[in-house]
Amino acid sequence: MAGNGVHLIVFANEKGGSGKSTTAVHTAIALAKAGRTVAALDLDTRQRTMSRYLENREATARKRGIELTQPRYVTLERLTEPGFDQEVAQLARGAEFVVIDTPGRDDPLARHAASRADTIVTPINDSFIDLDLIGQVDSETFKVKKPSFYSEIIWDARKARAKADGGTVDWVVLRNRLQHVEARNMRRVGLALAELSKRVGFRVIPGLSERVIYRELFPKGITLLDLEELGELGISHIAARQELREMVSALALPEAQPMLAL
Repeated sequence: MAGNGVHLIVFANEKGGSGKSTTAVHTAIALAKAGRTVAALDLDTRQRTMSRYLENREATARKRGIELTQPRYVTLERLTEPGFDQEVAQLARGAEFVVIDTPGRDDPLARHAASRADTIVTPINDSFIDLDLIGQVDSETFKVKKPSFYSEIIWDARKARAKADGGTVDWVVLRNRLQHVEARNMRRVGLALAELSKRVGFRVIPGLSERVIYRELFPKGITLLDLEELGELGISHIAARQELREMVSALALPEAQPMLAL
């Protein structure tokens, strides 16, 4: 909604520990490596995980004397709606995408960002604890009883977007699959998500399962997409890298097909 054809991708989840910031960074780097012009905005002035990740990336490039694909990025300083709109407008100049990371809590600016988004990505861990963020489930039947307060927030944001400029918001729930989750429980979560998606109106796509790998990459600020050119790609990274590529492709962003060639 920033104008000039820029596509705003807002990563939002009121629960921490879902891999939101890591997924946001990897999405931004994947788009940049595909030759797209990307900017990034960190709304979480307390944790600054996205900003710290990209700062670590710059530091690694300096230490090694190499070039690493890097989006323009800033941490929002004016924590007001006009401040957000002004920052997004500046980042949008010359950018095809602005990737926005929000705090892992209920936050007024996160709500405002959602109302401006073209794509909202909500990563959740594959458990009923995280599913509760978007819908309440019956403890006996595992059927969805009703959408959650957070789903209502996103619904309101989508209505605000439609009222503002007639635009639509693609809400994507990204299912991060933790390896220790028991298989029957995974199926139940999947069935509940499928039912809830029809009632609330979101898409479900597969996310990331190799969480340990991503945590190890953070101090250097590198991504799975950098490892091969750095000579650090191991066998354990290959499946995770393919999973990442499939996730970014499933976001179905404008002209996203070139990312298949990363």
